[in-house]
Order: sequence, then structure tokens, then C-alpha cells
Amino acid sequence: MSTRATAGVSAERDLDPDVKPPGARDRLLDATEALIYAGGIHATGVDAIVRAAQATRKSFYTYFESKDALVAAALERRHGRWMAWFVEGTLRNGKTPRTQLLGMFDLLREWFGMPGFHGCAFLNASGEIASPDDPIRVVAREHKAALLHFIMQRCNAFAEEHGLDARQAEALARQWLVLVDGAIGVALVSGCADAAGDAQAVARQLLDFAASSPHPPASKPKRASTSNQEKRHVR
Repeated sequence: MSTRATAGVSAERDLDPDVKPPGARDRLLDATEALIYAGGIHATGVDAIVRAAQATRKSFYTYFESKDALVAAALERRHGRWMAWFVEGTLRNGKTPRTQLLGMFDLLREWFGMPGFHGCAFLNASGEIASPDDPIRVVAREHKAALLHFIMQRCNAFAEEHGLDARQAEALARQWLVLVDGAIGVALVSGCADAAGDAQAVARQLLDFAASSPHPPASKPKRASTSNQEKRHVR
């Protein structure tokens, strides 16, 4: 993620004298996001969050009913910021659906090379929470749905250019999300930013294959069966 995206609004507060210092709620969200992204949810206790936020337990329970609720709120805020960075970067760096889709991996490479990169916060969180109904898992699921929706928009535009149908565009989008998340996972484990380039090479082949695929013909209507009397007449 870009420096602007990871730094959040804290740098803007430091530079702009008209921006008020963050209140206790924002400080709790800032501290939670930073601590769980670097060290994980279970390894981060409420006391550590309160200390890092320079807040009190009373203020914590004033704004959040539980640690899970706080983590979910921090992830939801991160989701909005991350998606804004990803969408803006994709549209800025590419002029066509193809270059926009492939440019996603250039953005990822930039993010992977940053010192504070610790993988996908939403995949990381999902790996720590067992219940699919937990608010943390719900936010993670919504994040991936939003990411898939944006990728789908670009794939639909690509499909329109190359005469592909909606089914092909949908399959391409799902495959694209796998490449994006796969690159993030490999980069996290290996520490190698080149995972983005490897995924981009596969993605390029995927687009070339999709563009060369014939447009599936419309299904022909079934012909009505010929009666025995008609068959005899034909003979």
C-alpha cells in the first residue's frame, strides 16, 4: 500500500494546523489497526491498545462493547482507505481495461516493497477468527466482495472490448482475485516483492487466452419432434 494509505490521516494531522487532534475513539482505532496488523489479533491485548492510544479502559468501553467490535471497526476503516488507494491507483495507471487490470500488480509490487507490509489484514484476521458470523469475519468478507466487485467492473469492460459474454467475464474476475490474493500471500511468506511480477505474468497469459477465446454461440432452439404421420408423408 502507498505511504499515504498506510500512514492514514495521522500525517495530515501533523502537517495541517487546522486539523484537530484525534479524539480517544480515533486514537483507539489507529492503535488497534497498527498493532493487529503488525502482531495479530490474539497477540494484541486491550491493555496494549489502550496504552498505545494513550486512552483509558473507560474510554475503550465507552465507544466499543468488546475487543472484537473495536477490531472490526478498525478493519472497516482500513477497508475504505485500502480500496480507495487500490481503485484510484488502478484507474490512474491504466487507460484501457487491459492495462488497468495488469496495473493492479504494479500497485501490489509497490506495496510489497514497503517496510510495513504484513500481508492482507483481512486474510490475516480471518485466519485468527473461527466463527464465520464474527463481526471481524463479516468485515473481511465484505472487503473481498468489494474487491471482487471492482475487479468485475474492469473484467466486464475487457469482455465488452473482446466480445466475451457475462459468464466469461465473471470467471475471469474470480480468477483475477485468486491471483491478487495469491500474490499477497506469497509476498508475505517469502518476503519477495517479485511475487507481484510473477502473478502479473500469469495474468497476462490469462487475458491473452480470454481475448482469443471464441464468443460462445447462442444456444439453438430445440426442433420439435416430427410425428409418425409426418415421417410417413416425408417418405
